[in-house]
Amino acid sequence: MKTLKKLTLLHSNDMHGDFFAEEVDQNLIGGVSLLSGYLNKVRAEEPNTIYCVAGDMFRGSVIDSEFLGISTIEIMNMLSPDVVCIGNHETDYGLAHLLFLEKCARFPIVNANMHIKTNNARLFRPFIVLHIGGMKILFIGVLTEEVLAQTRNDGLVGTIVNVEEAAREVTKICNAYHAIDIDFTVLLTHIGFEEDKKLAAMLDPSLGVDVIIGGHSHTVIDEPAKVNGILIVQAGTGTDQIGRFDIMIDTEANCLDSYEWQCIPISSDTCPRDVKLEELLARYKSSTDSKYGRVVTRFNRCLTHPTRYAETELGDVFADAFSESLGVDLFLLGSGSIRSKEMGPIVLYQDMMEAFPYDDEAYLVMVQGKQLRHMVAHVLRDEAFAEGAHTEFYQFSNGTRIIYARERHEFLQFNICGKPLEDDRLYSVGLQAYHFHNMEDSFGLTIEELSRNRKPRVIATSCCEILDEYLSSHQHLDCKVGDRLIVL
Repeated sequence: MKTLKKLTLLHSNDMHGDFFAEEVDQNLIGGVSLLSGYLNKVRAEEPNTIYCVAGDMFRGSVIDSEFLGISTIEIMNMLSPDVVCIGNHETDYGLAHLLFLEKCARFPIVNANMHIKTNNARLFRPFIVLHIGGMKILFIGVLTEEVLAQTRNDGLVGTIVNVEEAAREVTKICNAYHAIDIDFTVLLTHIGFEEDKKLAAMLDPSLGVDVIIGGHSHTVIDEPAKVNGILIVQAGTGTDQIGRFDIMIDTEANCLDSYEWQCIPISSDTCPRDVKLEELLARYKSSTDSKYGRVVTRFNRCLTHPTRYAETELGDVFADAFSESLGVDLFLLGSGSIRSKEMGPIVLYQDMMEAFPYDDEAYLVMVQGKQLRHMVAHVLRDEAFAEGAHTEFYQFSNGTRIIYARERHEFLQFNICGKPLEDDRLYSVGLQAYHFHNMEDSFGLTIEELSRNRKPRVIATSCCEILDEYLSSHQHLDCKVGDRLIVL
């Protein structure tokens, strides 16, 4: 005979410092005050409620950047998640700082695979068993090196390389803890929706994994995917929505009996405000307003960045800012570095920092024409255009005109500095430090190969300062997209 118990499982991912509500048609949408109000409401209504976050709490807000994530941890403490896993942006302020932030957190952070290479000691607890309503719920945190590029700068820290190794690690943990009568098992991952599907397909059903709650790819879904009997979900990005499972668990068979899942909009129509959380936000905002409230520039109109996988208006302006300021033939600007969908016409310093929060160094590399063609072909490989792709993509500075036929994998035109690319000529190319250090993954070449042309070097210590200075001295900027990168 079945013994059924109800579990309400709420989940967010990729919140990225989305702290404040936005007004849409006289209705407030999103923000942590309304999110907290919804959490409090559900917790009062459903005694067996767990709230989990699948990575990337950090980045996207000047409040987060100014206080190096400490402000975000304090805000998250008020949201009181029951468990959080590490995302790639949790490492943006450095691994040592992340370990400090973990001490500030009043909630558990799980990660099964980040470890110190010398002795294989894990940096975080790999899993947690939550006891609620007479049930034992196992959460395992998973991250792969394929998304955690930031740690490659730290030679002492290792991690799981791919989903195959992740599957082996999950198998080991599940095998070890079946003996404590786990009623329900959740993988909290930050590897992307398509990778979650691959991971689910590799797991033996006897391990008892019931649900994968993921992040990283910012995927919006209408219903859970089901692979190998495992339900897979994400909740987009930011705080405009939250995922909700209402699950009936068979505690005799230790498995899911039935469920209902929905993506709940967070708005003032349905969610009460959390006034105490608003007071905390106000204190942080007043501290940053004086520094970030100045006007940097005025565009002729609002410029947009609707996608990371195509040439965009903001991408053109930002790439030109770096190429002109640094005097390089070509600046390849990481599309994912631009975190805002639009900016302007009035641009405050806060707007600029939220749109471009990554204050990397800038590197100069000398690249042969044939190597540059190879680099761009790698960026434009078929994988970049696959459904659910999350590869690196780039914005090209002025003077570039590339026409690429995808079906034939052929460049029909490749101009740099307004002239056809010459295979044996050396071109000066500017890169952000993150993309320089991840050269092989981003461009399919090694730093050693390019060093044979000329030793790479740092030519600027702050990309944000370059952008600030350029925008401040260039008023009424405008641009027309579509002539730098054309993919047929």
